[in-house]
This record gives sequence, structure tokens and C-alpha cells, in this order.
Amino acid sequence: MDFDLKLISKEINERMWTAHKTLSTAESCTAGRLSSLITAIPGSSNYFRGGLVCYQNDIKQEMLGVGVDTIAEHSVVSEAVAREMVIGANKLFKSDYAVAITGYAGPGGSDAVNSSVIIGNIWIAVGNAEHLETRLISEDNGREKNLANATAVAIRMLRDYIAETCTAKAEA
Repeated sequence: MDFDLKLISKEINERMWTAHKTLSTAESCTAGRLSSLITAIPGSSNYFRGGLVCYQNDIKQEMLGVGVDTIAEHSVVSEAVAREMVIGANKLFKSDYAVAITGYAGPGGSDAVNSSVIIGNIWIAVGNAEHLETRLISEDNGREKNLANATAVAIRMLRDYIAETCTAKAEA
């Protein structure tokens, strides 16, 4: 595990604990890498509620409430699906915040519904129903690098999101 990412996870741990907030994850292409990074820090059980690895569309739909129409209209690798995954994870785990990742890490996995979806496109969403932030990673550096990059971007997005939202709530 990258030492820099472990430090970021520690920072998240401290902020979440201090603010008395909870966190969950919904990971598709990263298959639990983000959850593993978060829980590598002692004390994460004080705020981390759980994570769902949801590779298949039916799991996203049944467990997270991602709409069939959302997937049909936007593709499973889309901002809309990532947003619904965050909202669904917060409901499923009864958490204050969630992080969702959906994408095509490669080397295969084309989308017959939406030909604009390409290998290396990965959507990340952080937040809750009231305030969500999203980001698209769109570069193919091979499967392992794509997954490592998505995990690193997600943990940094989470850190920045929590620094913005938990600080204000903790001080209030």
C-alpha cells in the first residue's frame, strides 16, 4: 500500500472520528480496494459502516437501488450511476457519507448500449443525497494502473470532501 495513501486514510480516520460521522463504499471495478485502504488504519471501525463490491448490474439495482432506466439511458459507467450508487450505499449501510466507483478498468468490457464508454473511463462519486461530488477519470494505462489510480483519486476526493464538510459540522 502506498504510504501517501495510508497517510490520507489516517487523516480521514481522524476527521470522521472527531465529527462523529459514518462512511460506506460501493465499489464496482476497484472490487474493495478503497474499503481495504480505509480499514487499514486502526480505529476505522469507529466510523466505517461497510462496503459493497457490486460488479454486476443486478446487484447495483437490487442492493443499491440503481435504476434500470438509469443504466439503460446513461450506461453502467456514468456519472448518473455513480451518484445513485452513493445514495444507495448511504441507505444500505445507514451512513452519513459514501464513496462509489464504477468503470471499465480493462483490458476488455465494452458497452454495447453506449459506444462512447471506453476502457479507462471510471466515475467516482463522494457524498450523500444532499451534496455529491463526482469526477471522471478517462485514461487507459492498463488494468492495474487504472485500478490504482481510481483508488488514489477516490481516497483524495474523500479526504477533500470530508475536510470541507466535516470541519464545518464539527465546529458548529
